Amino acid sequence: MTTRSMPAGQPVTLTLADAPMRQARNSAAFWAATGRSRGHAVIRRRGFVAVDGDLRAGLRILIQEPDLDPDELTEVSELVRRAPGPANIEDPFSSTDLSHLDLRSWQMPVMLRPPGPVGEPALEVIRARQTEDLQAAERIVIEGFELAGFEPYRPGELFPAALIEQPGVDVFVAKHDGVPVGAGVSVVDDGIGSHYWIATSQSFRSRGVGRAVMLGSLAPLADLPLTLTASKLGRPLYESMGYTVAAPSTWWASH
Repeated sequence: MTTRSMPAGQPVTLTLADAPMRQARNSAAFWAATGRSRGHAVIRRRGFVAVDGDLRAGLRILIQEPDLDPDELTEVSELVRRAPGPANIEDPFSSTDLSHLDLRSWQMPVMLRPPGPVGEPALEVIRARQTEDLQAAERIVIEGFELAGFEPYRPGELFPAALIEQPGVDVFVAKHDGVPVGAGVSVVDDGIGSHYWIATSQSFRSRGVGRAVMLGSLAPLADLPLTLTASKLGRPLYESMGYTVAAPSTWWASH
């Protein structure tokens, strides 16, 4: 795995107050990598990063600063209004008001885990390097997150082969008796790790698959501080792995 990290002898240390900013940066790194791998436009401004996708992938905006200036807010608004597909905006600072855009909004916690040992997963967890494993992960995530925009399924649309060639990006697959049952993505950027798309096949839910995916993908990152944004259902799992709630992140999405 290729990563960007701090020079030797200068380990990254994070406080809970640092977590929203570092999650913002990691999310931007992940979605920019995803956009590049799909051939979509990546727009970078001081206060946000946007990935301007197609009708199925939609628009993703990652707020990068707690104080968007008027021009940035206007540009965000215009991007949302002209988005060809669904629009999703992530604001780890919960400081940008987008209520004028007729979007639904909700909050999820940004969480922080300090470096530390990781247990062994109960299932086999591998990095996806073969096409069949990457496509298995893709199908599991589409099913687990109910990504209706990616149905009917088109191989390589959610996770193009180029995604796992992006610096710091790894896709993991958990297997039960050789059958893929869980998936997730880890991203390392600037010495910080984070996780995305942790999903379980519907027929294997509540059987420890999500824990296995997390443990298997955490093992290579055990010496790094880690952030993530947790769903309500995922929070207890992450807390059991040493994550602590740092701050609420506000998400906005088209209906």
